[in-house]
Amino acid sequence: MKSVEEQLALIKRGAEEVLVEAELVEKLKRGQPLRIKAGFDPTAPDLHLGHTVLINKLRQFQELGHQVIFLIGDFTGMIGDPSGKSATRPPLTREQVLDNAETYKQQVFKILDPSKTEVAFNSTWMDQLKPADFIRLASQYTVARMLERDDFDKRYTSNQPIAIHEFLYPLVQGYDSVALKADVELGGTDQKFNLLMGRELQRAYGQESQCIVTMPLLEGLDGVKKMSKSLGNYVGIQEAPGVMYNKLVSMPDALMWRYFELLSFRSMEEIEQFKRDVEQGANPRDIKIKLAEELVARFHGEEAAANAHRSAGNRMKDGELPEDLPEVELVSAEDMPISSVLNKAGLVKNAAVARDLLGSGGVRVDGEVVDRAFLFKVGSTHVCQAGKKAFARVTLKAE
Repeated sequence: MKSVEEQLALIKRGAEEVLVEAELVEKLKRGQPLRIKAGFDPTAPDLHLGHTVLINKLRQFQELGHQVIFLIGDFTGMIGDPSGKSATRPPLTREQVLDNAETYKQQVFKILDPSKTEVAFNSTWMDQLKPADFIRLASQYTVARMLERDDFDKRYTSNQPIAIHEFLYPLVQGYDSVALKADVELGGTDQKFNLLMGRELQRAYGQESQCIVTMPLLEGLDGVKKMSKSLGNYVGIQEAPGVMYNKLVSMPDALMWRYFELLSFRSMEEIEQFKRDVEQGANPRDIKIKLAEELVARFHGEEAAANAHRSAGNRMKDGELPEDLPEVELVSAEDMPISSVLNKAGLVKNAAVARDLLGSGGVRVDGEVVDRAFLFKVGSTHVCQAGKKAFARVTLKAE
């Protein structure tokens, strides 16, 4: 194993908070593999890069020689995690949860080493609890303490209903740590209340309290809101190589360092060198290509990564972009309407032609038809096509 200092540096990479760091140091000093738990409720079949932030941290613990437990919340998934929700979530059926869980397993092993990963289902122990056991579990916490939780408090004060089963969710998540005898639990920053519950319940059941590592919620491609399929700012890990590649290369420059820290397996020393390269005049797009190729290779293989740039964005009839795709750089102090971008990039004769094409569905951005409402964000890069033959990869730089 690496030294405690080296382990701690890797564990803290990209982490929001380590609770309690002194306790974690003491656990690491023992020189024994720790039990590292992270739970995932299979509420949807597809994962995006935001979900992989925790999985990447699990991989780092694996590389440090610790025992990783990928916990599938097939029991908690039927309750529905109330974290950050303003309304009660409809519970999933057991069949939905199990179908999604199988898909999850296939996807996470593109990151984790399956031979070093313990996969657990929390129904294994929760289904064994008798009513008296549930009453004992519920007795460990008060309603007043539950209402200290921000999302519960907001719903309570605004007269939004809170179902009793929602109070059970953090208790069950905490009990998972008891059942697994976890030394460390990972979770997003929105999970802090539930993670702390695990510490308290372990003490109540006579165990040493787990340490907690919280990870930030990854911003989506808009650089503002957290990555979400419903917001359309996501990169799905099962998306086609060209689509994944183009989304990542087109992200705002300011976002790429965040993605490197949380998604790349490159060392921080190498990433710092990339930053120095950009400061000395390197094209940020060239650096984003390195990240895009790394992630495409992770989820689709090296060959797909090597060819992703040819299939990115809108395709020609043979399914690929030409190697000599024109590169155009524009400068603006603010986001620009797509009609202006097409005109200034020389893809149309004038703004009137651009408006006509937009009205007839003849304009595509990254392969998707757009209308006049599309705004080209400062700092982003997109493959634009006007009509059947005019296209270019356009970058809009800040003035």
